[in-house]
Amino acid sequence: MRVWIDVTNSPHVAFFRPLVELLRERGADVSITAREFAQTLELLDDAGLEHSVVGPAHAGASRHAKARAMASRLTALRRFARGRGFDVALSHASHELPLVARSLGVPSSYAFDYEFALAQHRIGCRAATRVVVPDAIPQARLSRLGARERKVVRYPGLKEEYYLHDFRPDAAVLDGLGIDRTRVVAVVRTPPEVSLYHGGDTSVFTNVLRRLAGDPNVHAIVLPRTAAQREQVSALGSRSLLVPARAVDASSLVALADLVVSAGGTMNREAVALGTPVYTTFSGRLGAVDERLVAEGRLRRLTDPDQLVVERKEPVTSRPTRPPDGMLDRLLGARPDQRRDDENRVSS
Repeated sequence: MRVWIDVTNSPHVAFFRPLVELLRERGADVSITAREFAQTLELLDDAGLEHSVVGPAHAGASRHAKARAMASRLTALRRFARGRGFDVALSHASHELPLVARSLGVPSSYAFDYEFALAQHRIGCRAATRVVVPDAIPQARLSRLGARERKVVRYPGLKEEYYLHDFRPDAAVLDGLGIDRTRVVAVVRTPPEVSLYHGGDTSVFTNVLRRLAGDPNVHAIVLPRTAAQREQVSALGSRSLLVPARAVDASSLVALADLVVSAGGTMNREAVALGTPVYTTFSGRLGAVDERLVAEGRLRRLTDPDQLVVERKEPVTSRPTRPPDGMLDRLLGARPDQRRDDENRVSS
């Protein structure tokens, strides 16, 4: 079986890493294309995942620039894929891959776990052969995106519980960054400002960052998405804030931290999966997955910096995990009776 995977954002590297390993164990020939954006290429290199950079880099926040870059990348992806005989194409929120796959007659799976990135999902859902989503997302929201029920494949839990199934944090990552472990360790992820679904209001995040910057009892690792965000954080000149020079093992940071503050989504859910207290300052509309986590008290929504509890966390004694083959089978379109029962295989 020849499998094509397109990776367009940093979190997708962690999602696909165990799936690529499983595919190759099953004898599949896997080809990976990638887009230059955030820390995607560095993380692919760190994971040892050979890839081809195809098409232009991320075009920023402008709708016009996004459309122009998309047209160029579609052409480049089609040129890459033509004649390679792919049997299936897989992506997590790369809406360009299903379009190209469909034009070449290749079945494709389009996965995502945040349903309000409307522009890209309306393209990806309509073009894909199957749409793979968490069971928290109501069908009504998917239908509005063009994902009719017959093509929707659901999985229980969080996608992070699958790719973090056998994860063991590497404590050396803290030492490598020079983190002072006598202080409360925080991990901070900046807002997705170049995404169309971003709400635009970063005031709460900014105020939280300033609070952490002024606390000598905190050592916060700030993970920016863009060069501009990196410069803004560095300009605060705080000894309580540290900005890594390049991509780092963020999952280990999240697992080892006392708390996480994130204006995005994946890092929030990684913290939930790894048992680290987590706060969201996301200013867009919460998706169904995060709505459920907030209702369950596993994700806390910040509206005021004073709501942030800065203290050491309790030791994590167990956490839910789900074998990644359950995710892979859904992406490949295995029948329900061929899949292993994830609900019965959740381990702590």
